[in-house]
Amino acid sequence: MGKETAHKINKPRAIRRLVIWYKRNSAVTSIVDTAASSAVTASNVAGNVAGNVVSGAGSVVSTASNVASNVAGNVAGNVVSSAESVVNTASSVVSNASSLAKNTLQPLVFDPLKRLQNNDNFLDKEEDAHSNRIWIAVDGMGGDYAPGPILEGCLDAISRFPINIKFVGKIEKVKIAAEKIGLEELLQKEIENNRLELIDSGDPIGMNEEATAVRKKKNSSINVAMDLVRNNKAQAVYSAGNSGAMMASAIFRIGRLKGIDRPAIGALFPTRDQTRPVLVLDVGANTDCKPSYLHQFALLGNIYAKDVLQVKKPRIGLLNIGEEECKGNDLSLKTFELLSNEKRFDFGGNCEGRDVLSGSFDVVVCDGFTGNILLKFLESVGGVLLDILRSELPRGRRGKVGSAFLKSNLLRIKKRLDHAEHGGALLLGVNGICVIGHGSSKSLSVVSALRLAHSAVNHNVMENLNQLQKLQVLNS
Repeated sequence: MGKETAHKINKPRAIRRLVIWYKRNSAVTSIVDTAASSAVTASNVAGNVAGNVVSGAGSVVSTASNVASNVAGNVAGNVVSSAESVVNTASSVVSNASSLAKNTLQPLVFDPLKRLQNNDNFLDKEEDAHSNRIWIAVDGMGGDYAPGPILEGCLDAISRFPINIKFVGKIEKVKIAAEKIGLEELLQKEIENNRLELIDSGDPIGMNEEATAVRKKKNSSINVAMDLVRNNKAQAVYSAGNSGAMMASAIFRIGRLKGIDRPAIGALFPTRDQTRPVLVLDVGANTDCKPSYLHQFALLGNIYAKDVLQVKKPRIGLLNIGEEECKGNDLSLKTFELLSNEKRFDFGGNCEGRDVLSGSFDVVVCDGFTGNILLKFLESVGGVLLDILRSELPRGRRGKVGSAFLKSNLLRIKKRLDHAEHGGALLLGVNGICVIGHGSSKSLSVVSALRLAHSAVNHNVMENLNQLQKLQVLNS
C-alpha cells in the first residue's frame, strides 16, 4: 500500500519535470509556456489534495492494513476500504490533472506538425464504395527491382482497391520471383479469382536504353501493356521502367490528344494543407520547351485538378525567379503573356520556388528540365529533415521523452514527403491514362501508383481531356 501511494503522489512531480523540459526547449513558444503554467497549476492543486488526503489517511491505512492482515476484522477492512477509496479519488484527481496538462500542451506544441500529417489519401475519398473494378495493365518487367516488388505491390493493391491487374512480363521469371518472395500461393489464388492475369511478353526495355528502343522491341512488356489500353482491354497502364520509353510507346501506340504537341509528366507535391496537393508539370518529359508547350501543360493541369483533385477553380502558376511579370528568361516572359490572355483557367501569375509547397497554387507549370530537378530535390527533403531533427533532439532523459512525443509525428512527416507515398506521375496529353513510376519503386510505390491510376479512371478524366480536341489549343 505504501509503494502504491508513493507512486501516485509522484505523478505531479513527473508532470512538473515534463513542463520544465518543455520550458527549456527552445522549440516551445511562449504560448506553450502559458499552457504549461495552467497545467502545472491544475496538477499542483490535485497534488495538494492528494497529499493532504493521503497524509491524513496514510497512518490509518498502514495500521488498518496490519490489523486486516493479522486479524482480518470487519472493522479494519471497512477502514482500509474507506481509506483506499479516498486515496483512489485523490489519485484520480492527479491523473485528471496529468491528462489536462498533456491535452493542453500537446495540441499547442504539435498543431504545426499536424498540418503535415498524412491521412489515408485525398484520392480515396468515397471512391472505393461507389466504383466498379477496373482493369489496369502493369509493365511487370519495368523498374530496377522488377518483377518481384512490382508483383507484390499489385497483389496488395488488388486487395485494397476495386481493381484487376493484367500483369505483363516473362511468365517464367514472374513465377520464379513469386516463389522467392513467398507469393506463389496468393498469385495463384488471384488468378483463379479472375482478379489477376499473367500476359507473356518479350525482352523488356532497359533503363539505360534509348526511347527509340520501343520500335525495335515491339514485343517488350511496355508495348504489350500499352496495346491492352489501345484495344480497350485495360483502362490504364502503369510502368516503373524507362520513362522515355514509356512516353514514346504511349505516343506511338495510343497517340497524343489532338492539339497537344508534347505530353507532360505531372507529379503531385505535398503542401501545407494535407488535403490539397499541388500538381507540377512537366517534371521530366520535355527538357526543352516552347511557350506553347507550357500553355498546353496549363490546360492539361487545369482539367486534371478539376476532375481528380476536385478543385472547383484551380489556380495556375508559372514557375519563375520572381513574382513580377518582367522577371525570367525569354521562355518565361512569352509564356506569361500567353497564360495571362487565357480565359479558360485562373492564372495566378508567377510562382517562385518557395511558393510551390505553400498551397497558393493548385497547378504549377515549368519546363521538364526545371521540373525534374525540383522533383528530385523534394525526394531528398524527407530523409534530410528527419536526420536534422534527430540530431537536434537533446540526449539523455529529456531526449527520450521528447522523442517519445515526436516519434509518430516525425513518421507522418516522412510519410508525406516520401515519394513512395505518391507512387507515380501521370503522363498527360496522350489518349489514355498512363502512370509513370519511379525506377526504384517497390511494393508501396506500386500500390500508391495503382491508386492514382484508379482515381484517374474513376473520375473520367479522359472524357474532359478529350474536350481539348474540340478547342484551338495551340497559341504559338
